[in-house]
Amino acid sequence: SAHNVYVDLFCPSLVTSPLHPLPPHIHTHSCAATAKPSNLAVEDLPASQAEELRQSVENYYGEVLQKTEDLKTSACCTAVAPPPIMRTILSKVPEEVISKYYGCGSPFPLGIEGLRVLDLGCGSGRDCYACAALVGPSGSVTGIDMTSSQLAVAEKYKDTYCTNTLGYPTTNLTFVKGRIENLKDAGIQDDSIDLIISNCVINLSPNKASVLKEAYRSLATGGEMYFSDVYCDRRLPESVRVHPVLLGECLGGALYVEDFIRMARSVGFMDPRVLSSNTIDVLDPELAPLLGEAKFYSITYRLFKVPGRI
Repeated sequence: SAHNVYVDLFCPSLVTSPLHPLPPHIHTHSCAATAKPSNLAVEDLPASQAEELRQSVENYYGEVLQKTEDLKTSACCTAVAPPPIMRTILSKVPEEVISKYYGCGSPFPLGIEGLRVLDLGCGSGRDCYACAALVGPSGSVTGIDMTSSQLAVAEKYKDTYCTNTLGYPTTNLTFVKGRIENLKDAGIQDDSIDLIISNCVINLSPNKASVLKEAYRSLATGGEMYFSDVYCDRRLPESVRVHPVLLGECLGGALYVEDFIRMARSVGFMDPRVLSSNTIDVLDPELAPLLGEAKFYSITYRLFKVPGRI
């Protein structure tokens, strides 16, 4: 069946970093330059503070940002061009969907025809539209996001894109409003997804452990997460983690890489694998000084749900 496909792909020869979670150029540190490190990366936030951060993110992506050019840093911009086949697919995605894209990578595994795909934090839906072409008419793609204005754009073109552009008999795209920390409330059932993608979104969550737990619950055995996000070489101070612009620009919420590895393993993803890594340069004269010596990276990971296999 479709959901068993990634068990066969669990092979060291297919990934660039089979054992070590970090590319060799990333040197980790315990905290930002002169600030006391925060424990927000590894502990749940109080409900009130978590809600404040969610509202800050929703405002940034729903009101402050109107197009990609409004970003103040390159953290939410794709560092490397996708492969030619993906550029061809993306060229057919509606322009308004593309204009509101704020991702940092290209989480598009090939060979996914017929799979059930879920995009965490789909925004305007660019990656969902691309995956709709990759899975074919027998597959399905669901995007979840908490920002109504972004979902409105995603919904606007899905039917004409699938039936007219792709030539499918019916749409294979679905968009739902919800929080990625609680997929069940959005109707995502246990073991119902073959592939989870996400593009520069998990860093925005105030409870990343819950995101990973829900992803693991939703994946069928043999499924995987294939996603890009922003990470840091140290734990960031609280002043950075709650700064509304740094948070919205995907820097304030960046996990210390080693914390992410531990978190992934704690929920069942026992062997996180790095597919690609690119340095993020923060050149904004107002934001850069706030970050001290912290270094940021856009990393694409693969996490496999293969219980008992590792």
